[in-house]
Amino acid sequence: MNDPLKKILTPIKELQNIRGIDLPIGLEFLQLVITGPPGAGKSYYINQIRGWPNEGYIDLTQKGWWKNQSLTYRPREIHLGLPFEGIPEALTVFDKDYLDCQPRPPLELSRIKVPPAGEGFFSTNWRDRYIFEFLIPEPEVVYRQRQARQSQGYFPVDDNLSMEMVEQQIAIYCEVALYMHRAGIHVYIRKGLNHPPMRINEHNVTTVPPWAVIARPTRPSLKTLAGWKWLLGLRTPATWLTLTNEPQTLQGNSRIAHDGRAFDMLLGDYRLRFSPEIPLGLNKKAVKKTWLIHLPEGCNATAMVGFARIRVGETVVIGRATKELDEIFHFPKSVAKRHLTVTNHRGDLLITPLDNGHAVRLVRRSNLDLRERMESSRYATLVKLKRFFGGTISLLPPTKALDLLRSVNAIMENEPYRPLDSKGRPGGLIELPALTPPVIIGDMHAQIDNLLKILSENCLLACLESNSVKLIILGDAVHSEVSKEMESMDSSILMMDLLLTLKQRFPANVFYIRGNHDSFDPQLSKGGISQGLLMRNRLQELRGLEYVLEMEKLYDLLPYVVTSDSYLICHAGPPRNSVSREDIINIRDNPLIAHELTTTRLQRPNSISSGYTKRDIKKFREGLGLPKGCRIIVGHTPLDPFGSFWKNAGAIKGHHILYSAHKEGPSIFISIKNKFVPVSYPAEPVSKVINRLRLPPSR
Repeated sequence: MNDPLKKILTPIKELQNIRGIDLPIGLEFLQLVITGPPGAGKSYYINQIRGWPNEGYIDLTQKGWWKNQSLTYRPREIHLGLPFEGIPEALTVFDKDYLDCQPRPPLELSRIKVPPAGEGFFSTNWRDRYIFEFLIPEPEVVYRQRQARQSQGYFPVDDNLSMEMVEQQIAIYCEVALYMHRAGIHVYIRKGLNHPPMRINEHNVTTVPPWAVIARPTRPSLKTLAGWKWLLGLRTPATWLTLTNEPQTLQGNSRIAHDGRAFDMLLGDYRLRFSPEIPLGLNKKAVKKTWLIHLPEGCNATAMVGFARIRVGETVVIGRATKELDEIFHFPKSVAKRHLTVTNHRGDLLITPLDNGHAVRLVRRSNLDLRERMESSRYATLVKLKRFFGGTISLLPPTKALDLLRSVNAIMENEPYRPLDSKGRPGGLIELPALTPPVIIGDMHAQIDNLLKILSENCLLACLESNSVKLIILGDAVHSEVSKEMESMDSSILMMDLLLTLKQRFPANVFYIRGNHDSFDPQLSKGGISQGLLMRNRLQELRGLEYVLEMEKLYDLLPYVVTSDSYLICHAGPPRNSVSREDIINIRDNPLIAHELTTTRLQRPNSISSGYTKRDIKKFREGLGLPKGCRIIVGHTPLDPFGSFWKNAGAIKGHHILYSAHKEGPSIFISIKNKFVPVSYPAEPVSKVINRLRLPPSR
């Protein structure tokens, strides 16, 4: 049975010992909530640390469970009521109603309610109120412990005990722990009382919870003004630092104000730049005080760059040991493995040096307000985009739209890098040169502004013009997944107009592969809405039957797989049976393979009946003659509603999932020195900003 936490747990090194138990150094004792499967040793643990003796219960599907009276007394053992598919009420993993189900239903994680983050000044951050420790020993250990107590006769949860039951209950708790972590709830894992606590360290590993790396500073006395400012949340005990044009060496915890200006951080001779992220087109209340960490030189017409974002409440450890940051910045040895931590506290940055042998120096880059420079620099890019798409971002007139579609279909008939099938038609495979780095966009589902945001950032358009990148779109650009937009097809039609314009302009640099939504199939539906049929009807209404037939031709011409020496890309996932390069090229003769490439999903952790696995990925890679280290990147299956990318998804090394339709902004993958680096952008109303722009006279 799959372990969703496999290979993504990292021991927490900074520890404090409380009554014989090692706990994270920044954790406060009364934040602690202990949970885990039956027989994990939770009661003994609570007795050991002298926590609240009585067991509690919370139903995670109930709104406001974070205010439940069971959580008032802490530390405490808590049983979790969980949602399972087909069962309306929440159940524990030892409830008879759950255990009697055959087969036992999978979790329905989307029903778990997430506590509010409390971003307003007078609102409570319920996510910071608790830290959940999941006590999850190995299945063999739990099975032995439950067998030993079974003879005592007063543990009904041990009736009909089997190793399969234990493994399934542990898998469920692992899956819940991962989901809660992704939702922003504080979670860590422990295999046993004699094992170190471990934090989950997966797709967004540049950020870590502050309690896992930083000791909480001593609270000032309430007899002082500083103490009352602390109590009211007006001040954090750190020295305010006023930056100047001369480098200053940090001596301890320091605080930098979010004032719209950038600064440079010097780690030895290595320089990083910190810039406030200033989105365009948003009202002031909607702007979140995020910071960007990037290299001073920035992107150019021949190379995109990676960067890291620090959102409010997040902490990053900067150093060579933070793999994702090292892949972006390639730190030299003058940077320590764990050089410093940076926390975004309501927009201000709290900086804590971690290594006495490696200094941290800060210097003001410029006294100019970054907001003015941002608007100026982005203006030129947005003007370029407006001209590129022929003026306003809006639906093309019918005649112009038909001419564009015919032009792209002619390109697709002889698409570059695409072997022909046995009948001389464009095959299902694109084979791209290894030397040109890819830029990969996931499912966009009619989120127009996400596409425009991607095109307006990081010199992407300039790199396409200079033939420096290959842009690969994973299909499913159409059909909104937002509940109130599912029946509206105009945004999907506009999305295709924009993508067809890109393909026409850059036929050898832009590639769109087929997804399950790239069809007029009446069976294609979402939430009971037949989006494929609605799209066909709306196109015929706006542009006529001839356009509909040309769009059907485009769907038939789309490739299914893109490969290079270092990556393998399809919309959904690998076929379950072995396939060859020739099978993919002759995709029209293999409809089952085509169906699987666009619809299959990753196997669920607590399910053994369906979904692709690590073995299927290995067979797919080998069948196409690609090397062992070749990454596979897919879309189709976002693992949770909180993220946009999932590296090493399903605990499968080199298997990444990407989703670019998130309402809070899109994510993409770019390649830096043969490393696939995720880049995330904030949401912006880019189409409105572009449409308001007045174009300067052409020269």
